[in-house]
Amino acid sequence: MSEEPCQCPDCLRFYKEHDRLVREFPTLRQQQELNWAALQSFRTLAGRVLEDFQKHYSYKANQASAEIKGDLLGEDEVNDELNQALTDLENINAHLFSIEVLMEKIFDVRVPEIVEDKFKEFAGELAPDPLNPDRLRLNRLLHQTPDLPDKSSNETN
Repeated sequence: MSEEPCQCPDCLRFYKEHDRLVREFPTLRQQQELNWAALQSFRTLAGRVLEDFQKHYSYKANQASAEIKGDLLGEDEVNDELNQALTDLENINAHLFSIEVLMEKIFDVRVPEIVEDKFKEFAGELAPDPLNPDRLRLNRLLHQTPDLPDKSSNETN
């Protein structure tokens, strides 16, 4: 693992947001609610975009099938790309539904005030720590760091 965190704009933005969320939502209950809201907003937005593209694409596909295929040169590539994007969005939505089921289990957990106090205590220690392993691991979801090889290079080896 690298000794210094990445300083690119994406990573810096992530560090700042990570620290803000830990500082502003330092209890288990607040983290549960924050994550639930984030999941729901992601699912709502992704679902709406998928639905809109499916309606539009379905209409366009029906229109195109009525026309002569020779007039659609170059659209096959766009259609393939759009089909792949729609498939990817469908997969994202399926994963989000799975996460939602898991998140519901997290809401079943209730802890005493002493545990919430411990959350607050650690929030003060973790938020400003740029080398916190959890923070660096989450950062890799947004940005590929030099100490972690690209997934694509691993798949070809």
